[in-house]
Amino acid sequence: MNGETPTAQALQQPSQTLNPFLHDLGVEFLEMEDGHARLSLDLTERHMNSWQITHGGVIMTMLDVVMAMAGRSLHEDLKGVVTVEMKTSFLQPGGVAGGRIEARGKAFYQSTTMCFCEGEVWNGDRLVAKAMGTFKYLRRLKSGENMKKLYGSD
Repeated sequence: MNGETPTAQALQQPSQTLNPFLHDLGVEFLEMEDGHARLSLDLTERHMNSWQITHGGVIMTMLDVVMAMAGRSLHEDLKGVVTVEMKTSFLQPGGVAGGRIEARGKAFYQSTTMCFCEGEVWNGDRLVAKAMGTFKYLRRLKSGENMKKLYGSD
């Protein structure tokens, strides 16, 4: 990519190999550049809780990922990040099956080793949830292999 950060047109989507969890969830990457990121999700029955509204874990996953993407977008080499801390406030129900939600992330401060971000999840023009997160930058990861060495495999 000639040292440029990916744009919406060039973003690699979650694959079964690279990120099986996000692939299975159905997350779509929309934007990742200059400290900003966006992703979306078409809601289905599997994303609902027992009240038939979007499960809070789905919303928190989207917030975590979009904030991490925003932080990663500040580096040409797309350094890996891990979540150190995340606080989420749920403001209203997240949506129902057949709807679509969008997560928006912004990195608002970074040091040499940490990045501080905020995120929001929207259902149309309704703000569903807000989050603040702290992320630690890591060298480019061979994370799966390194984690197996450290902790074994499941």
